[in-house]
Amino acid sequence: MMLSSDLVDRVTSALDADVPPASTTELDGGHVGHVYRLDFDSRDPVVVKVGDTPLDVEGAMLDALDRTGLPVPTVYHAESDLLVLDYVEGDSELTDRAERNLATHLAALHETTAPAFGFQFDTLSGPYRQPNPWTDSWVEFFRDQRLLPWCEAAQSDGLPASTVERIEAVADDLDSLITEPSAPRLVHGDVWEKNLRVRDGRVVAFLDPACYYGHPEVELAYIDWFDGAGDAFFDAYDEQRGIESGFFERRSPVYALFPLLEHVRVFGSEYVPAVQDALDEVGY
Repeated sequence: MMLSSDLVDRVTSALDADVPPASTTELDGGHVGHVYRLDFDSRDPVVVKVGDTPLDVEGAMLDALDRTGLPVPTVYHAESDLLVLDYVEGDSELTDRAERNLATHLAALHETTAPAFGFQFDTLSGPYRQPNPWTDSWVEFFRDQRLLPWCEAAQSDGLPASTVERIEAVADDLDSLITEPSAPRLVHGDVWEKNLRVRDGRVVAFLDPACYYGHPEVELAYIDWFDGAGDAFFDAYDEQRGIESGFFERRSPVYALFPLLEHVRVFGSEYVPAVQDALDEVGY
């Protein structure tokens, strides 16, 4: 799909550029619309996203993370159907050095707190809206705003009734399976290699957030279950913030249910066995 002349004109106007871009290259856009690199003769390149997902929400999330000091692309312009960002050079290769740097960034991000769990507005996880009503209890928030809604939605994408019953049993016992953190802490929400830009052993940009205030363990579980990083990351994070005992054995598979259910919604029933594996690890 080529970027229409109307959208090129909108981007050129938004950037106050003297002339339109010299070239346009389509990039991998994942599951949210289309993504392009626009190169100009008179300024640095930019990334342009277009699509039906409310891209102004992504822009607002990036701005929120930027205020914490997390490296993210600069947002130049954000509308519901158009997002213009700084183009950040780099790749997604996580060497041990880059994993340790990733740990430093996330350990710092997780020091950002709020009075309650949730966020200032409903955010996005991929193409899906993430409700974020301010909630005093983490157990309540994770159960009612993440686990059960995603379970219900995944039923139409191939999640069997027997697996739904197992997840509902986990939800019933959730207060004995996960713990309340010392405070609600900001998480990026979608940390994996394709959402990172790495250069010279450093993570220079975090992309495509799904942020909210929650338990930092939900971030660590995503990285753990989806092989987002390895021992170098977890060792460095443990040194800087600490990882409480029992996380890997007991709580990580509980938290993994949420992104695994999202994968069922995106990819269909091929991810059902992974959901069932997580339930097996939890013991349900």
